[in-house]
Formats: sequence, structure tokens, C-alpha cells
Amino acid sequence: MGQQQLLLVILVTILVGIATIVAINVFGTAAESGNRDAVRQDLLHGVTSAQALHAKPLMFDGAEQDFTNVEGTLIERLGLTITQNYGEDGDDWGNENGIYTIDGAVTSDKFSIRGTPSSGGDDIMAIVCRDDNRQWHVVMGESPVDPC
Repeated sequence: MGQQQLLLVILVTILVGIATIVAINVFGTAAESGNRDAVRQDLLHGVTSAQALHAKPLMFDGAEQDFTNVEGTLIERLGLTITQNYGEDGDDWGNENGIYTIDGAVTSDKFSIRGTPSSGGDDIMAIVCRDDNRQWHVVMGESPVDPC
């Protein structure tokens, strides 16, 4: 083989190696982003379930407009397709997307859920509350500001 051909083989090998590394990084970032989106979707599903739970009377297994009336753990009642209970106190519930915890105190019209993605990264939090005008407010993010 001539020097020119040998140089081309080395150059192609380096380019293929760089392209492979870039592709692996892009794939990893997309998988992490997809997991974070799945956690956001689970939290959103929990928020809509909470609004329905809040409106249902106690005799129909609801909260009768007071989240503190919920029997059992609130996170379990939100329908997050929970598959496993984590932690000694039983307050952490999870699925393949992440682990979900009620963050802080639950009041009659307000609570917050913290989702920890299984891929790592910052937690995602959703705050759900109902104001004096009976309007629902939901804020979601890594450090959301309380809307009520």
C-alpha cells in the first residue's frame, strides 16, 4: 500500500470513530430527555387525577373537596401506573419512569408531587392548588413558584 492510501485509511478510521462517539452521545441525551418527558407526563396525569379525586364525594371513594380526606396514600390514589413502593415509610412510589413523592404538607386544596427520573438529573416538581375562586392552578418544573 502506498503512503497516500495508508493516510486515507487512518483518516477514515478517525472519522468513523468520531462519528460513533457523537452518535452514542446523541442517543444517550435523547434517552434521558425521553425519560424526563415521561416523568412530566406521569405528573400531568397525576394532576388531572387529583382534580377528579378532589371533586368526588367520600362515599364514591373521593376526597370530598379536601385532599386531607383521602384514605391511604395520596400518591397511590393519583393513578400514576405505580408498580412498586420504595422507601421504609411507604411515601415513595415509582414505575419504570421514576420515583414519585408527595413533597411537603397536603392541605385541603393544595399539594405538590416530586418526580425523580430514573435516568438521573434534577427532580421535576408539580404544584397543584385551587384558589379562592375555585380555579385550578398547576405549575411544573425543576423549581416552580407556588401559584396560589
